[in-house]
Amino acid sequence: MNNGGAPIIRIRGLRKVYRVGKVDVPALRGVDLEVRTGEFLSIIGPSGSGKSTLFHIIGGLTPPTEGEVRVGEQDLSAMTDAERTRMRKRTVGFVFQKFNLLPNLTARDNIAIARHIAGLPRETGGEFQDALNLLGIAQRLDHKPSALSGGEQQRVAIARAIVNHPAILLADEPTGNLDTENSRAVLEILRDLNRRTGQTILMITHNPEAAAYGHSTVEMRDGRIVSHTRTSPSA
Repeated sequence: MNNGGAPIIRIRGLRKVYRVGKVDVPALRGVDLEVRTGEFLSIIGPSGSGKSTLFHIIGGLTPPTEGEVRVGEQDLSAMTDAERTRMRKRTVGFVFQKFNLLPNLTARDNIAIARHIAGLPRETGGEFQDALNLLGIAQRLDHKPSALSGGEQQRVAIARAIVNHPAILLADEPTGNLDTENSRAVLEILRDLNRRTGQTILMITHNPEAAAYGHSTVEMRDGRIVSHTRTSPSA
């Protein structure tokens, strides 16, 4: 793992305001942030602090109101909706608290659908197998979500997120629906992914123990970053 590379995410003066009825509701109030290639960054803060809005902007799901957002050499703040969609397919993988697996598809098909959406071949031996080996789910591919445990479902969701080898993985409370044992297993998978492949990971969490798996932690409150501390990942 190399977290000393050039910034893969550069954010300056980021603001996001939502219109609710006739009222403007600020979600981000001038965020500055750099994330280096290969970094594992944890983002903590109370509900309503702007964490998810920040993720949605980095992931190209919503445009900023003001400010500069660069992912690699791409300026998201200058993109159209269609351009952000293309960027998202090529560059970003998402893991959420809810597994969001399609119930009528097997684990294999839930993973493969990410390649279909990106316009890639359904399965290519190396990329598909790498994801399965890392996550330890090769024996569960023909099972539908209802036959999988919560931990297995989240492993499938992570495999779906990384099968296209995106430059950035955004994990929004990835252990929120898991018990302690499965939470630890998922966090160790993310840490191993970062160490073995240099995957850049940004993870939202309410859990300080989970945050400690990253190399650094950003704390957000009221739409602002109030601290950014470097830590040593858990052994």
